[in-house]
Amino acid sequence: MRRLGRGHEISVYADEISDRKRIGKAFMGLIFLAAITELPELVTTITAAIEANAALLLNNMFGGIVLQTAILVAADAVIRQAPLTSYPRNPTPVLEASFLLLLLALLMSVISIGEAPLVAHLGYGTVLLAAAYALSLWLLRNLDNHSASWTPIEIPEERDQGQVSAWRRDVGQISFSALTWRSVAAAGVILFCGVLLVELADTIARQSGLGSSFIGVTLLAASTSLPELSTTVMAVRLRSYTMAISNIFGSNLIMLVLLLPADFFYTPGPVLAHVDRSAAFALVAGMIVTVIYVIGLVVRRNRKIFGMGWDSVAVLAVYLTSLVIFYLIR
Repeated sequence: MRRLGRGHEISVYADEISDRKRIGKAFMGLIFLAAITELPELVTTITAAIEANAALLLNNMFGGIVLQTAILVAADAVIRQAPLTSYPRNPTPVLEASFLLLLLALLMSVISIGEAPLVAHLGYGTVLLAAAYALSLWLLRNLDNHSASWTPIEIPEERDQGQVSAWRRDVGQISFSALTWRSVAAAGVILFCGVLLVELADTIARQSGLGSSFIGVTLLAASTSLPELSTTVMAVRLRSYTMAISNIFGSNLIMLVLLLPADFFYTPGPVLAHVDRSAAFALVAGMIVTVIYVIGLVVRRNRKIFGMGWDSVAVLAVYLTSLVIFYLIR
């Protein structure tokens, strides 16, 4: 286990805890992995909110949704046999993506209608999103327990991987309490590395002249998404494909919940009242890439293009196009 980085270790621990406690891989990715890998976003969000930098805050969060979904492209490229979306054996990832789309649509509705204070400077939209997230978790937990009857028509064959067996053997010798403390330690490292990101991003935005919106939606979003990249790729290497996908959709759901603490610490007023063109487009792009993967999970084509599934190729094209648009409307 010493050869693994912190993000890699968390995936191994999550996989082992899932097996020992008989918790679904999808739910472990949705809650355990997603919560830990979102710690940098929590720090950067609160820091930007305290500094009243709404443009950096919102563009980092909404741009992160697009980027984190695009991480599945890298995970797909790691698999040689078949596309990533052809592996899940239950409909939970589709349900997670559907709830994510529902919350994104709800957020777009709040932005279109106009955010307004509910209590003091706290907007009604962020409170509504937090409540919708809690309801989504409850529904997903219950649906995950009753999804065994759903069976894909065709499941790709999986080849035995000696390295995976070695990882499982090593972590299998660790006690559950040690697994828990090691997970906390790994989360602490991730949290510590995210503390200085906002200050650095804000400095780069001012000195480069690119502005907080563009830096937030690109550089800062990419920096805070590195834990998701590490854990998702490792989950795929462990052949926990559902957990890898759920990690990304779960991280994006938590990203929307972080609007509530951001709104709390942003004292000038409701933070959603400051959504600019770049942040609004990031939301639309996030919905597009999510829909593409939902279609991929439902259609389940085994053919690969450039070493990836057609859905990952489409998501990569959308993400690269969005970067150009972000630069043009900055």
